Amino acid sequence: MFIVFNKQKIYSYLVALGTIITLFIFSFSLANRNFDTTLTASSSKELPIYSVETNKKNVALTMNCAWNADDIDSILKTLEENQIKITFFIVGEWAEKNPEALNKIAEAGHEIGNHSSTHPHVNNLSSEENIKQIQDCSNKIEKIIGEKTTLYRAPYGEYNNTVIRSAKSANHIPIQWNLDTLDYTGLTGQKMWERLNGKLKNGSIILMHNGTEHTADSLDMLIKNIKQQGYEIVTVSNLIYKNNYIIDNNGTQKLQ
Repeated sequence: MFIVFNKQKIYSYLVALGTIITLFIFSFSLANRNFDTTLTASSSKELPIYSVETNKKNVALTMNCAWNADDIDSILKTLEENQIKITFFIVGEWAEKNPEALNKIAEAGHEIGNHSSTHPHVNNLSSEENIKQIQDCSNKIEKIIGEKTTLYRAPYGEYNNTVIRSAKSANHIPIQWNLDTLDYTGLTGQKMWERLNGKLKNGSIILMHNGTEHTADSLDMLIKNIKQQGYEIVTVSNLIYKNNYIIDNNGTQKLQ
């Protein structure tokens, strides 16, 4: 039995085979590229500082100011009586409406952080709009107390890569928190403490707000309970590292 090879058929078979091999290589390459892109995107997510890895029994107490200033005098009195300094994150519009309160906070030696100019949903803003929010807030604060801000806390705890990179472009360190008192929901002081008790650790950053129902009248108890567990309350700037650090996937700042 003889097999007759037709040159034209052989050529057609080779072309078809070559096409199949080319398509297979292209599909494999594309799949790998998509996988690499997904991996890069997930691993490049940028985070603010939620807490700090430290051997010192230090925690930072922070107070967001976005609503009224009715309880500022009471809060400052409690902080003075307990001989501690904390970090206040100030909204620019709040500063403009309450310059006297802002001056009192600064004159008492507390740290002033940036909480945006108008408290928008920053995840919906462009990089330019985010930077403007931070710069406008810093400028409003500077006009009142004579100092620019260097720490930034985004409104509503929102952030994405655009928000974080915008803060860094505006020369601000993005700060979040790992413990939330939920004081803005109207919780009593005892309920707030239950949220902190057993969860405090070295390097924790605690979130509170002024202008709530029970923050001012619960502050003294919360501070004393924190101290009784052996922790020293410091400002955010005295807690975080300024250089040679990384932020892990949990938002914990660590020295390199």
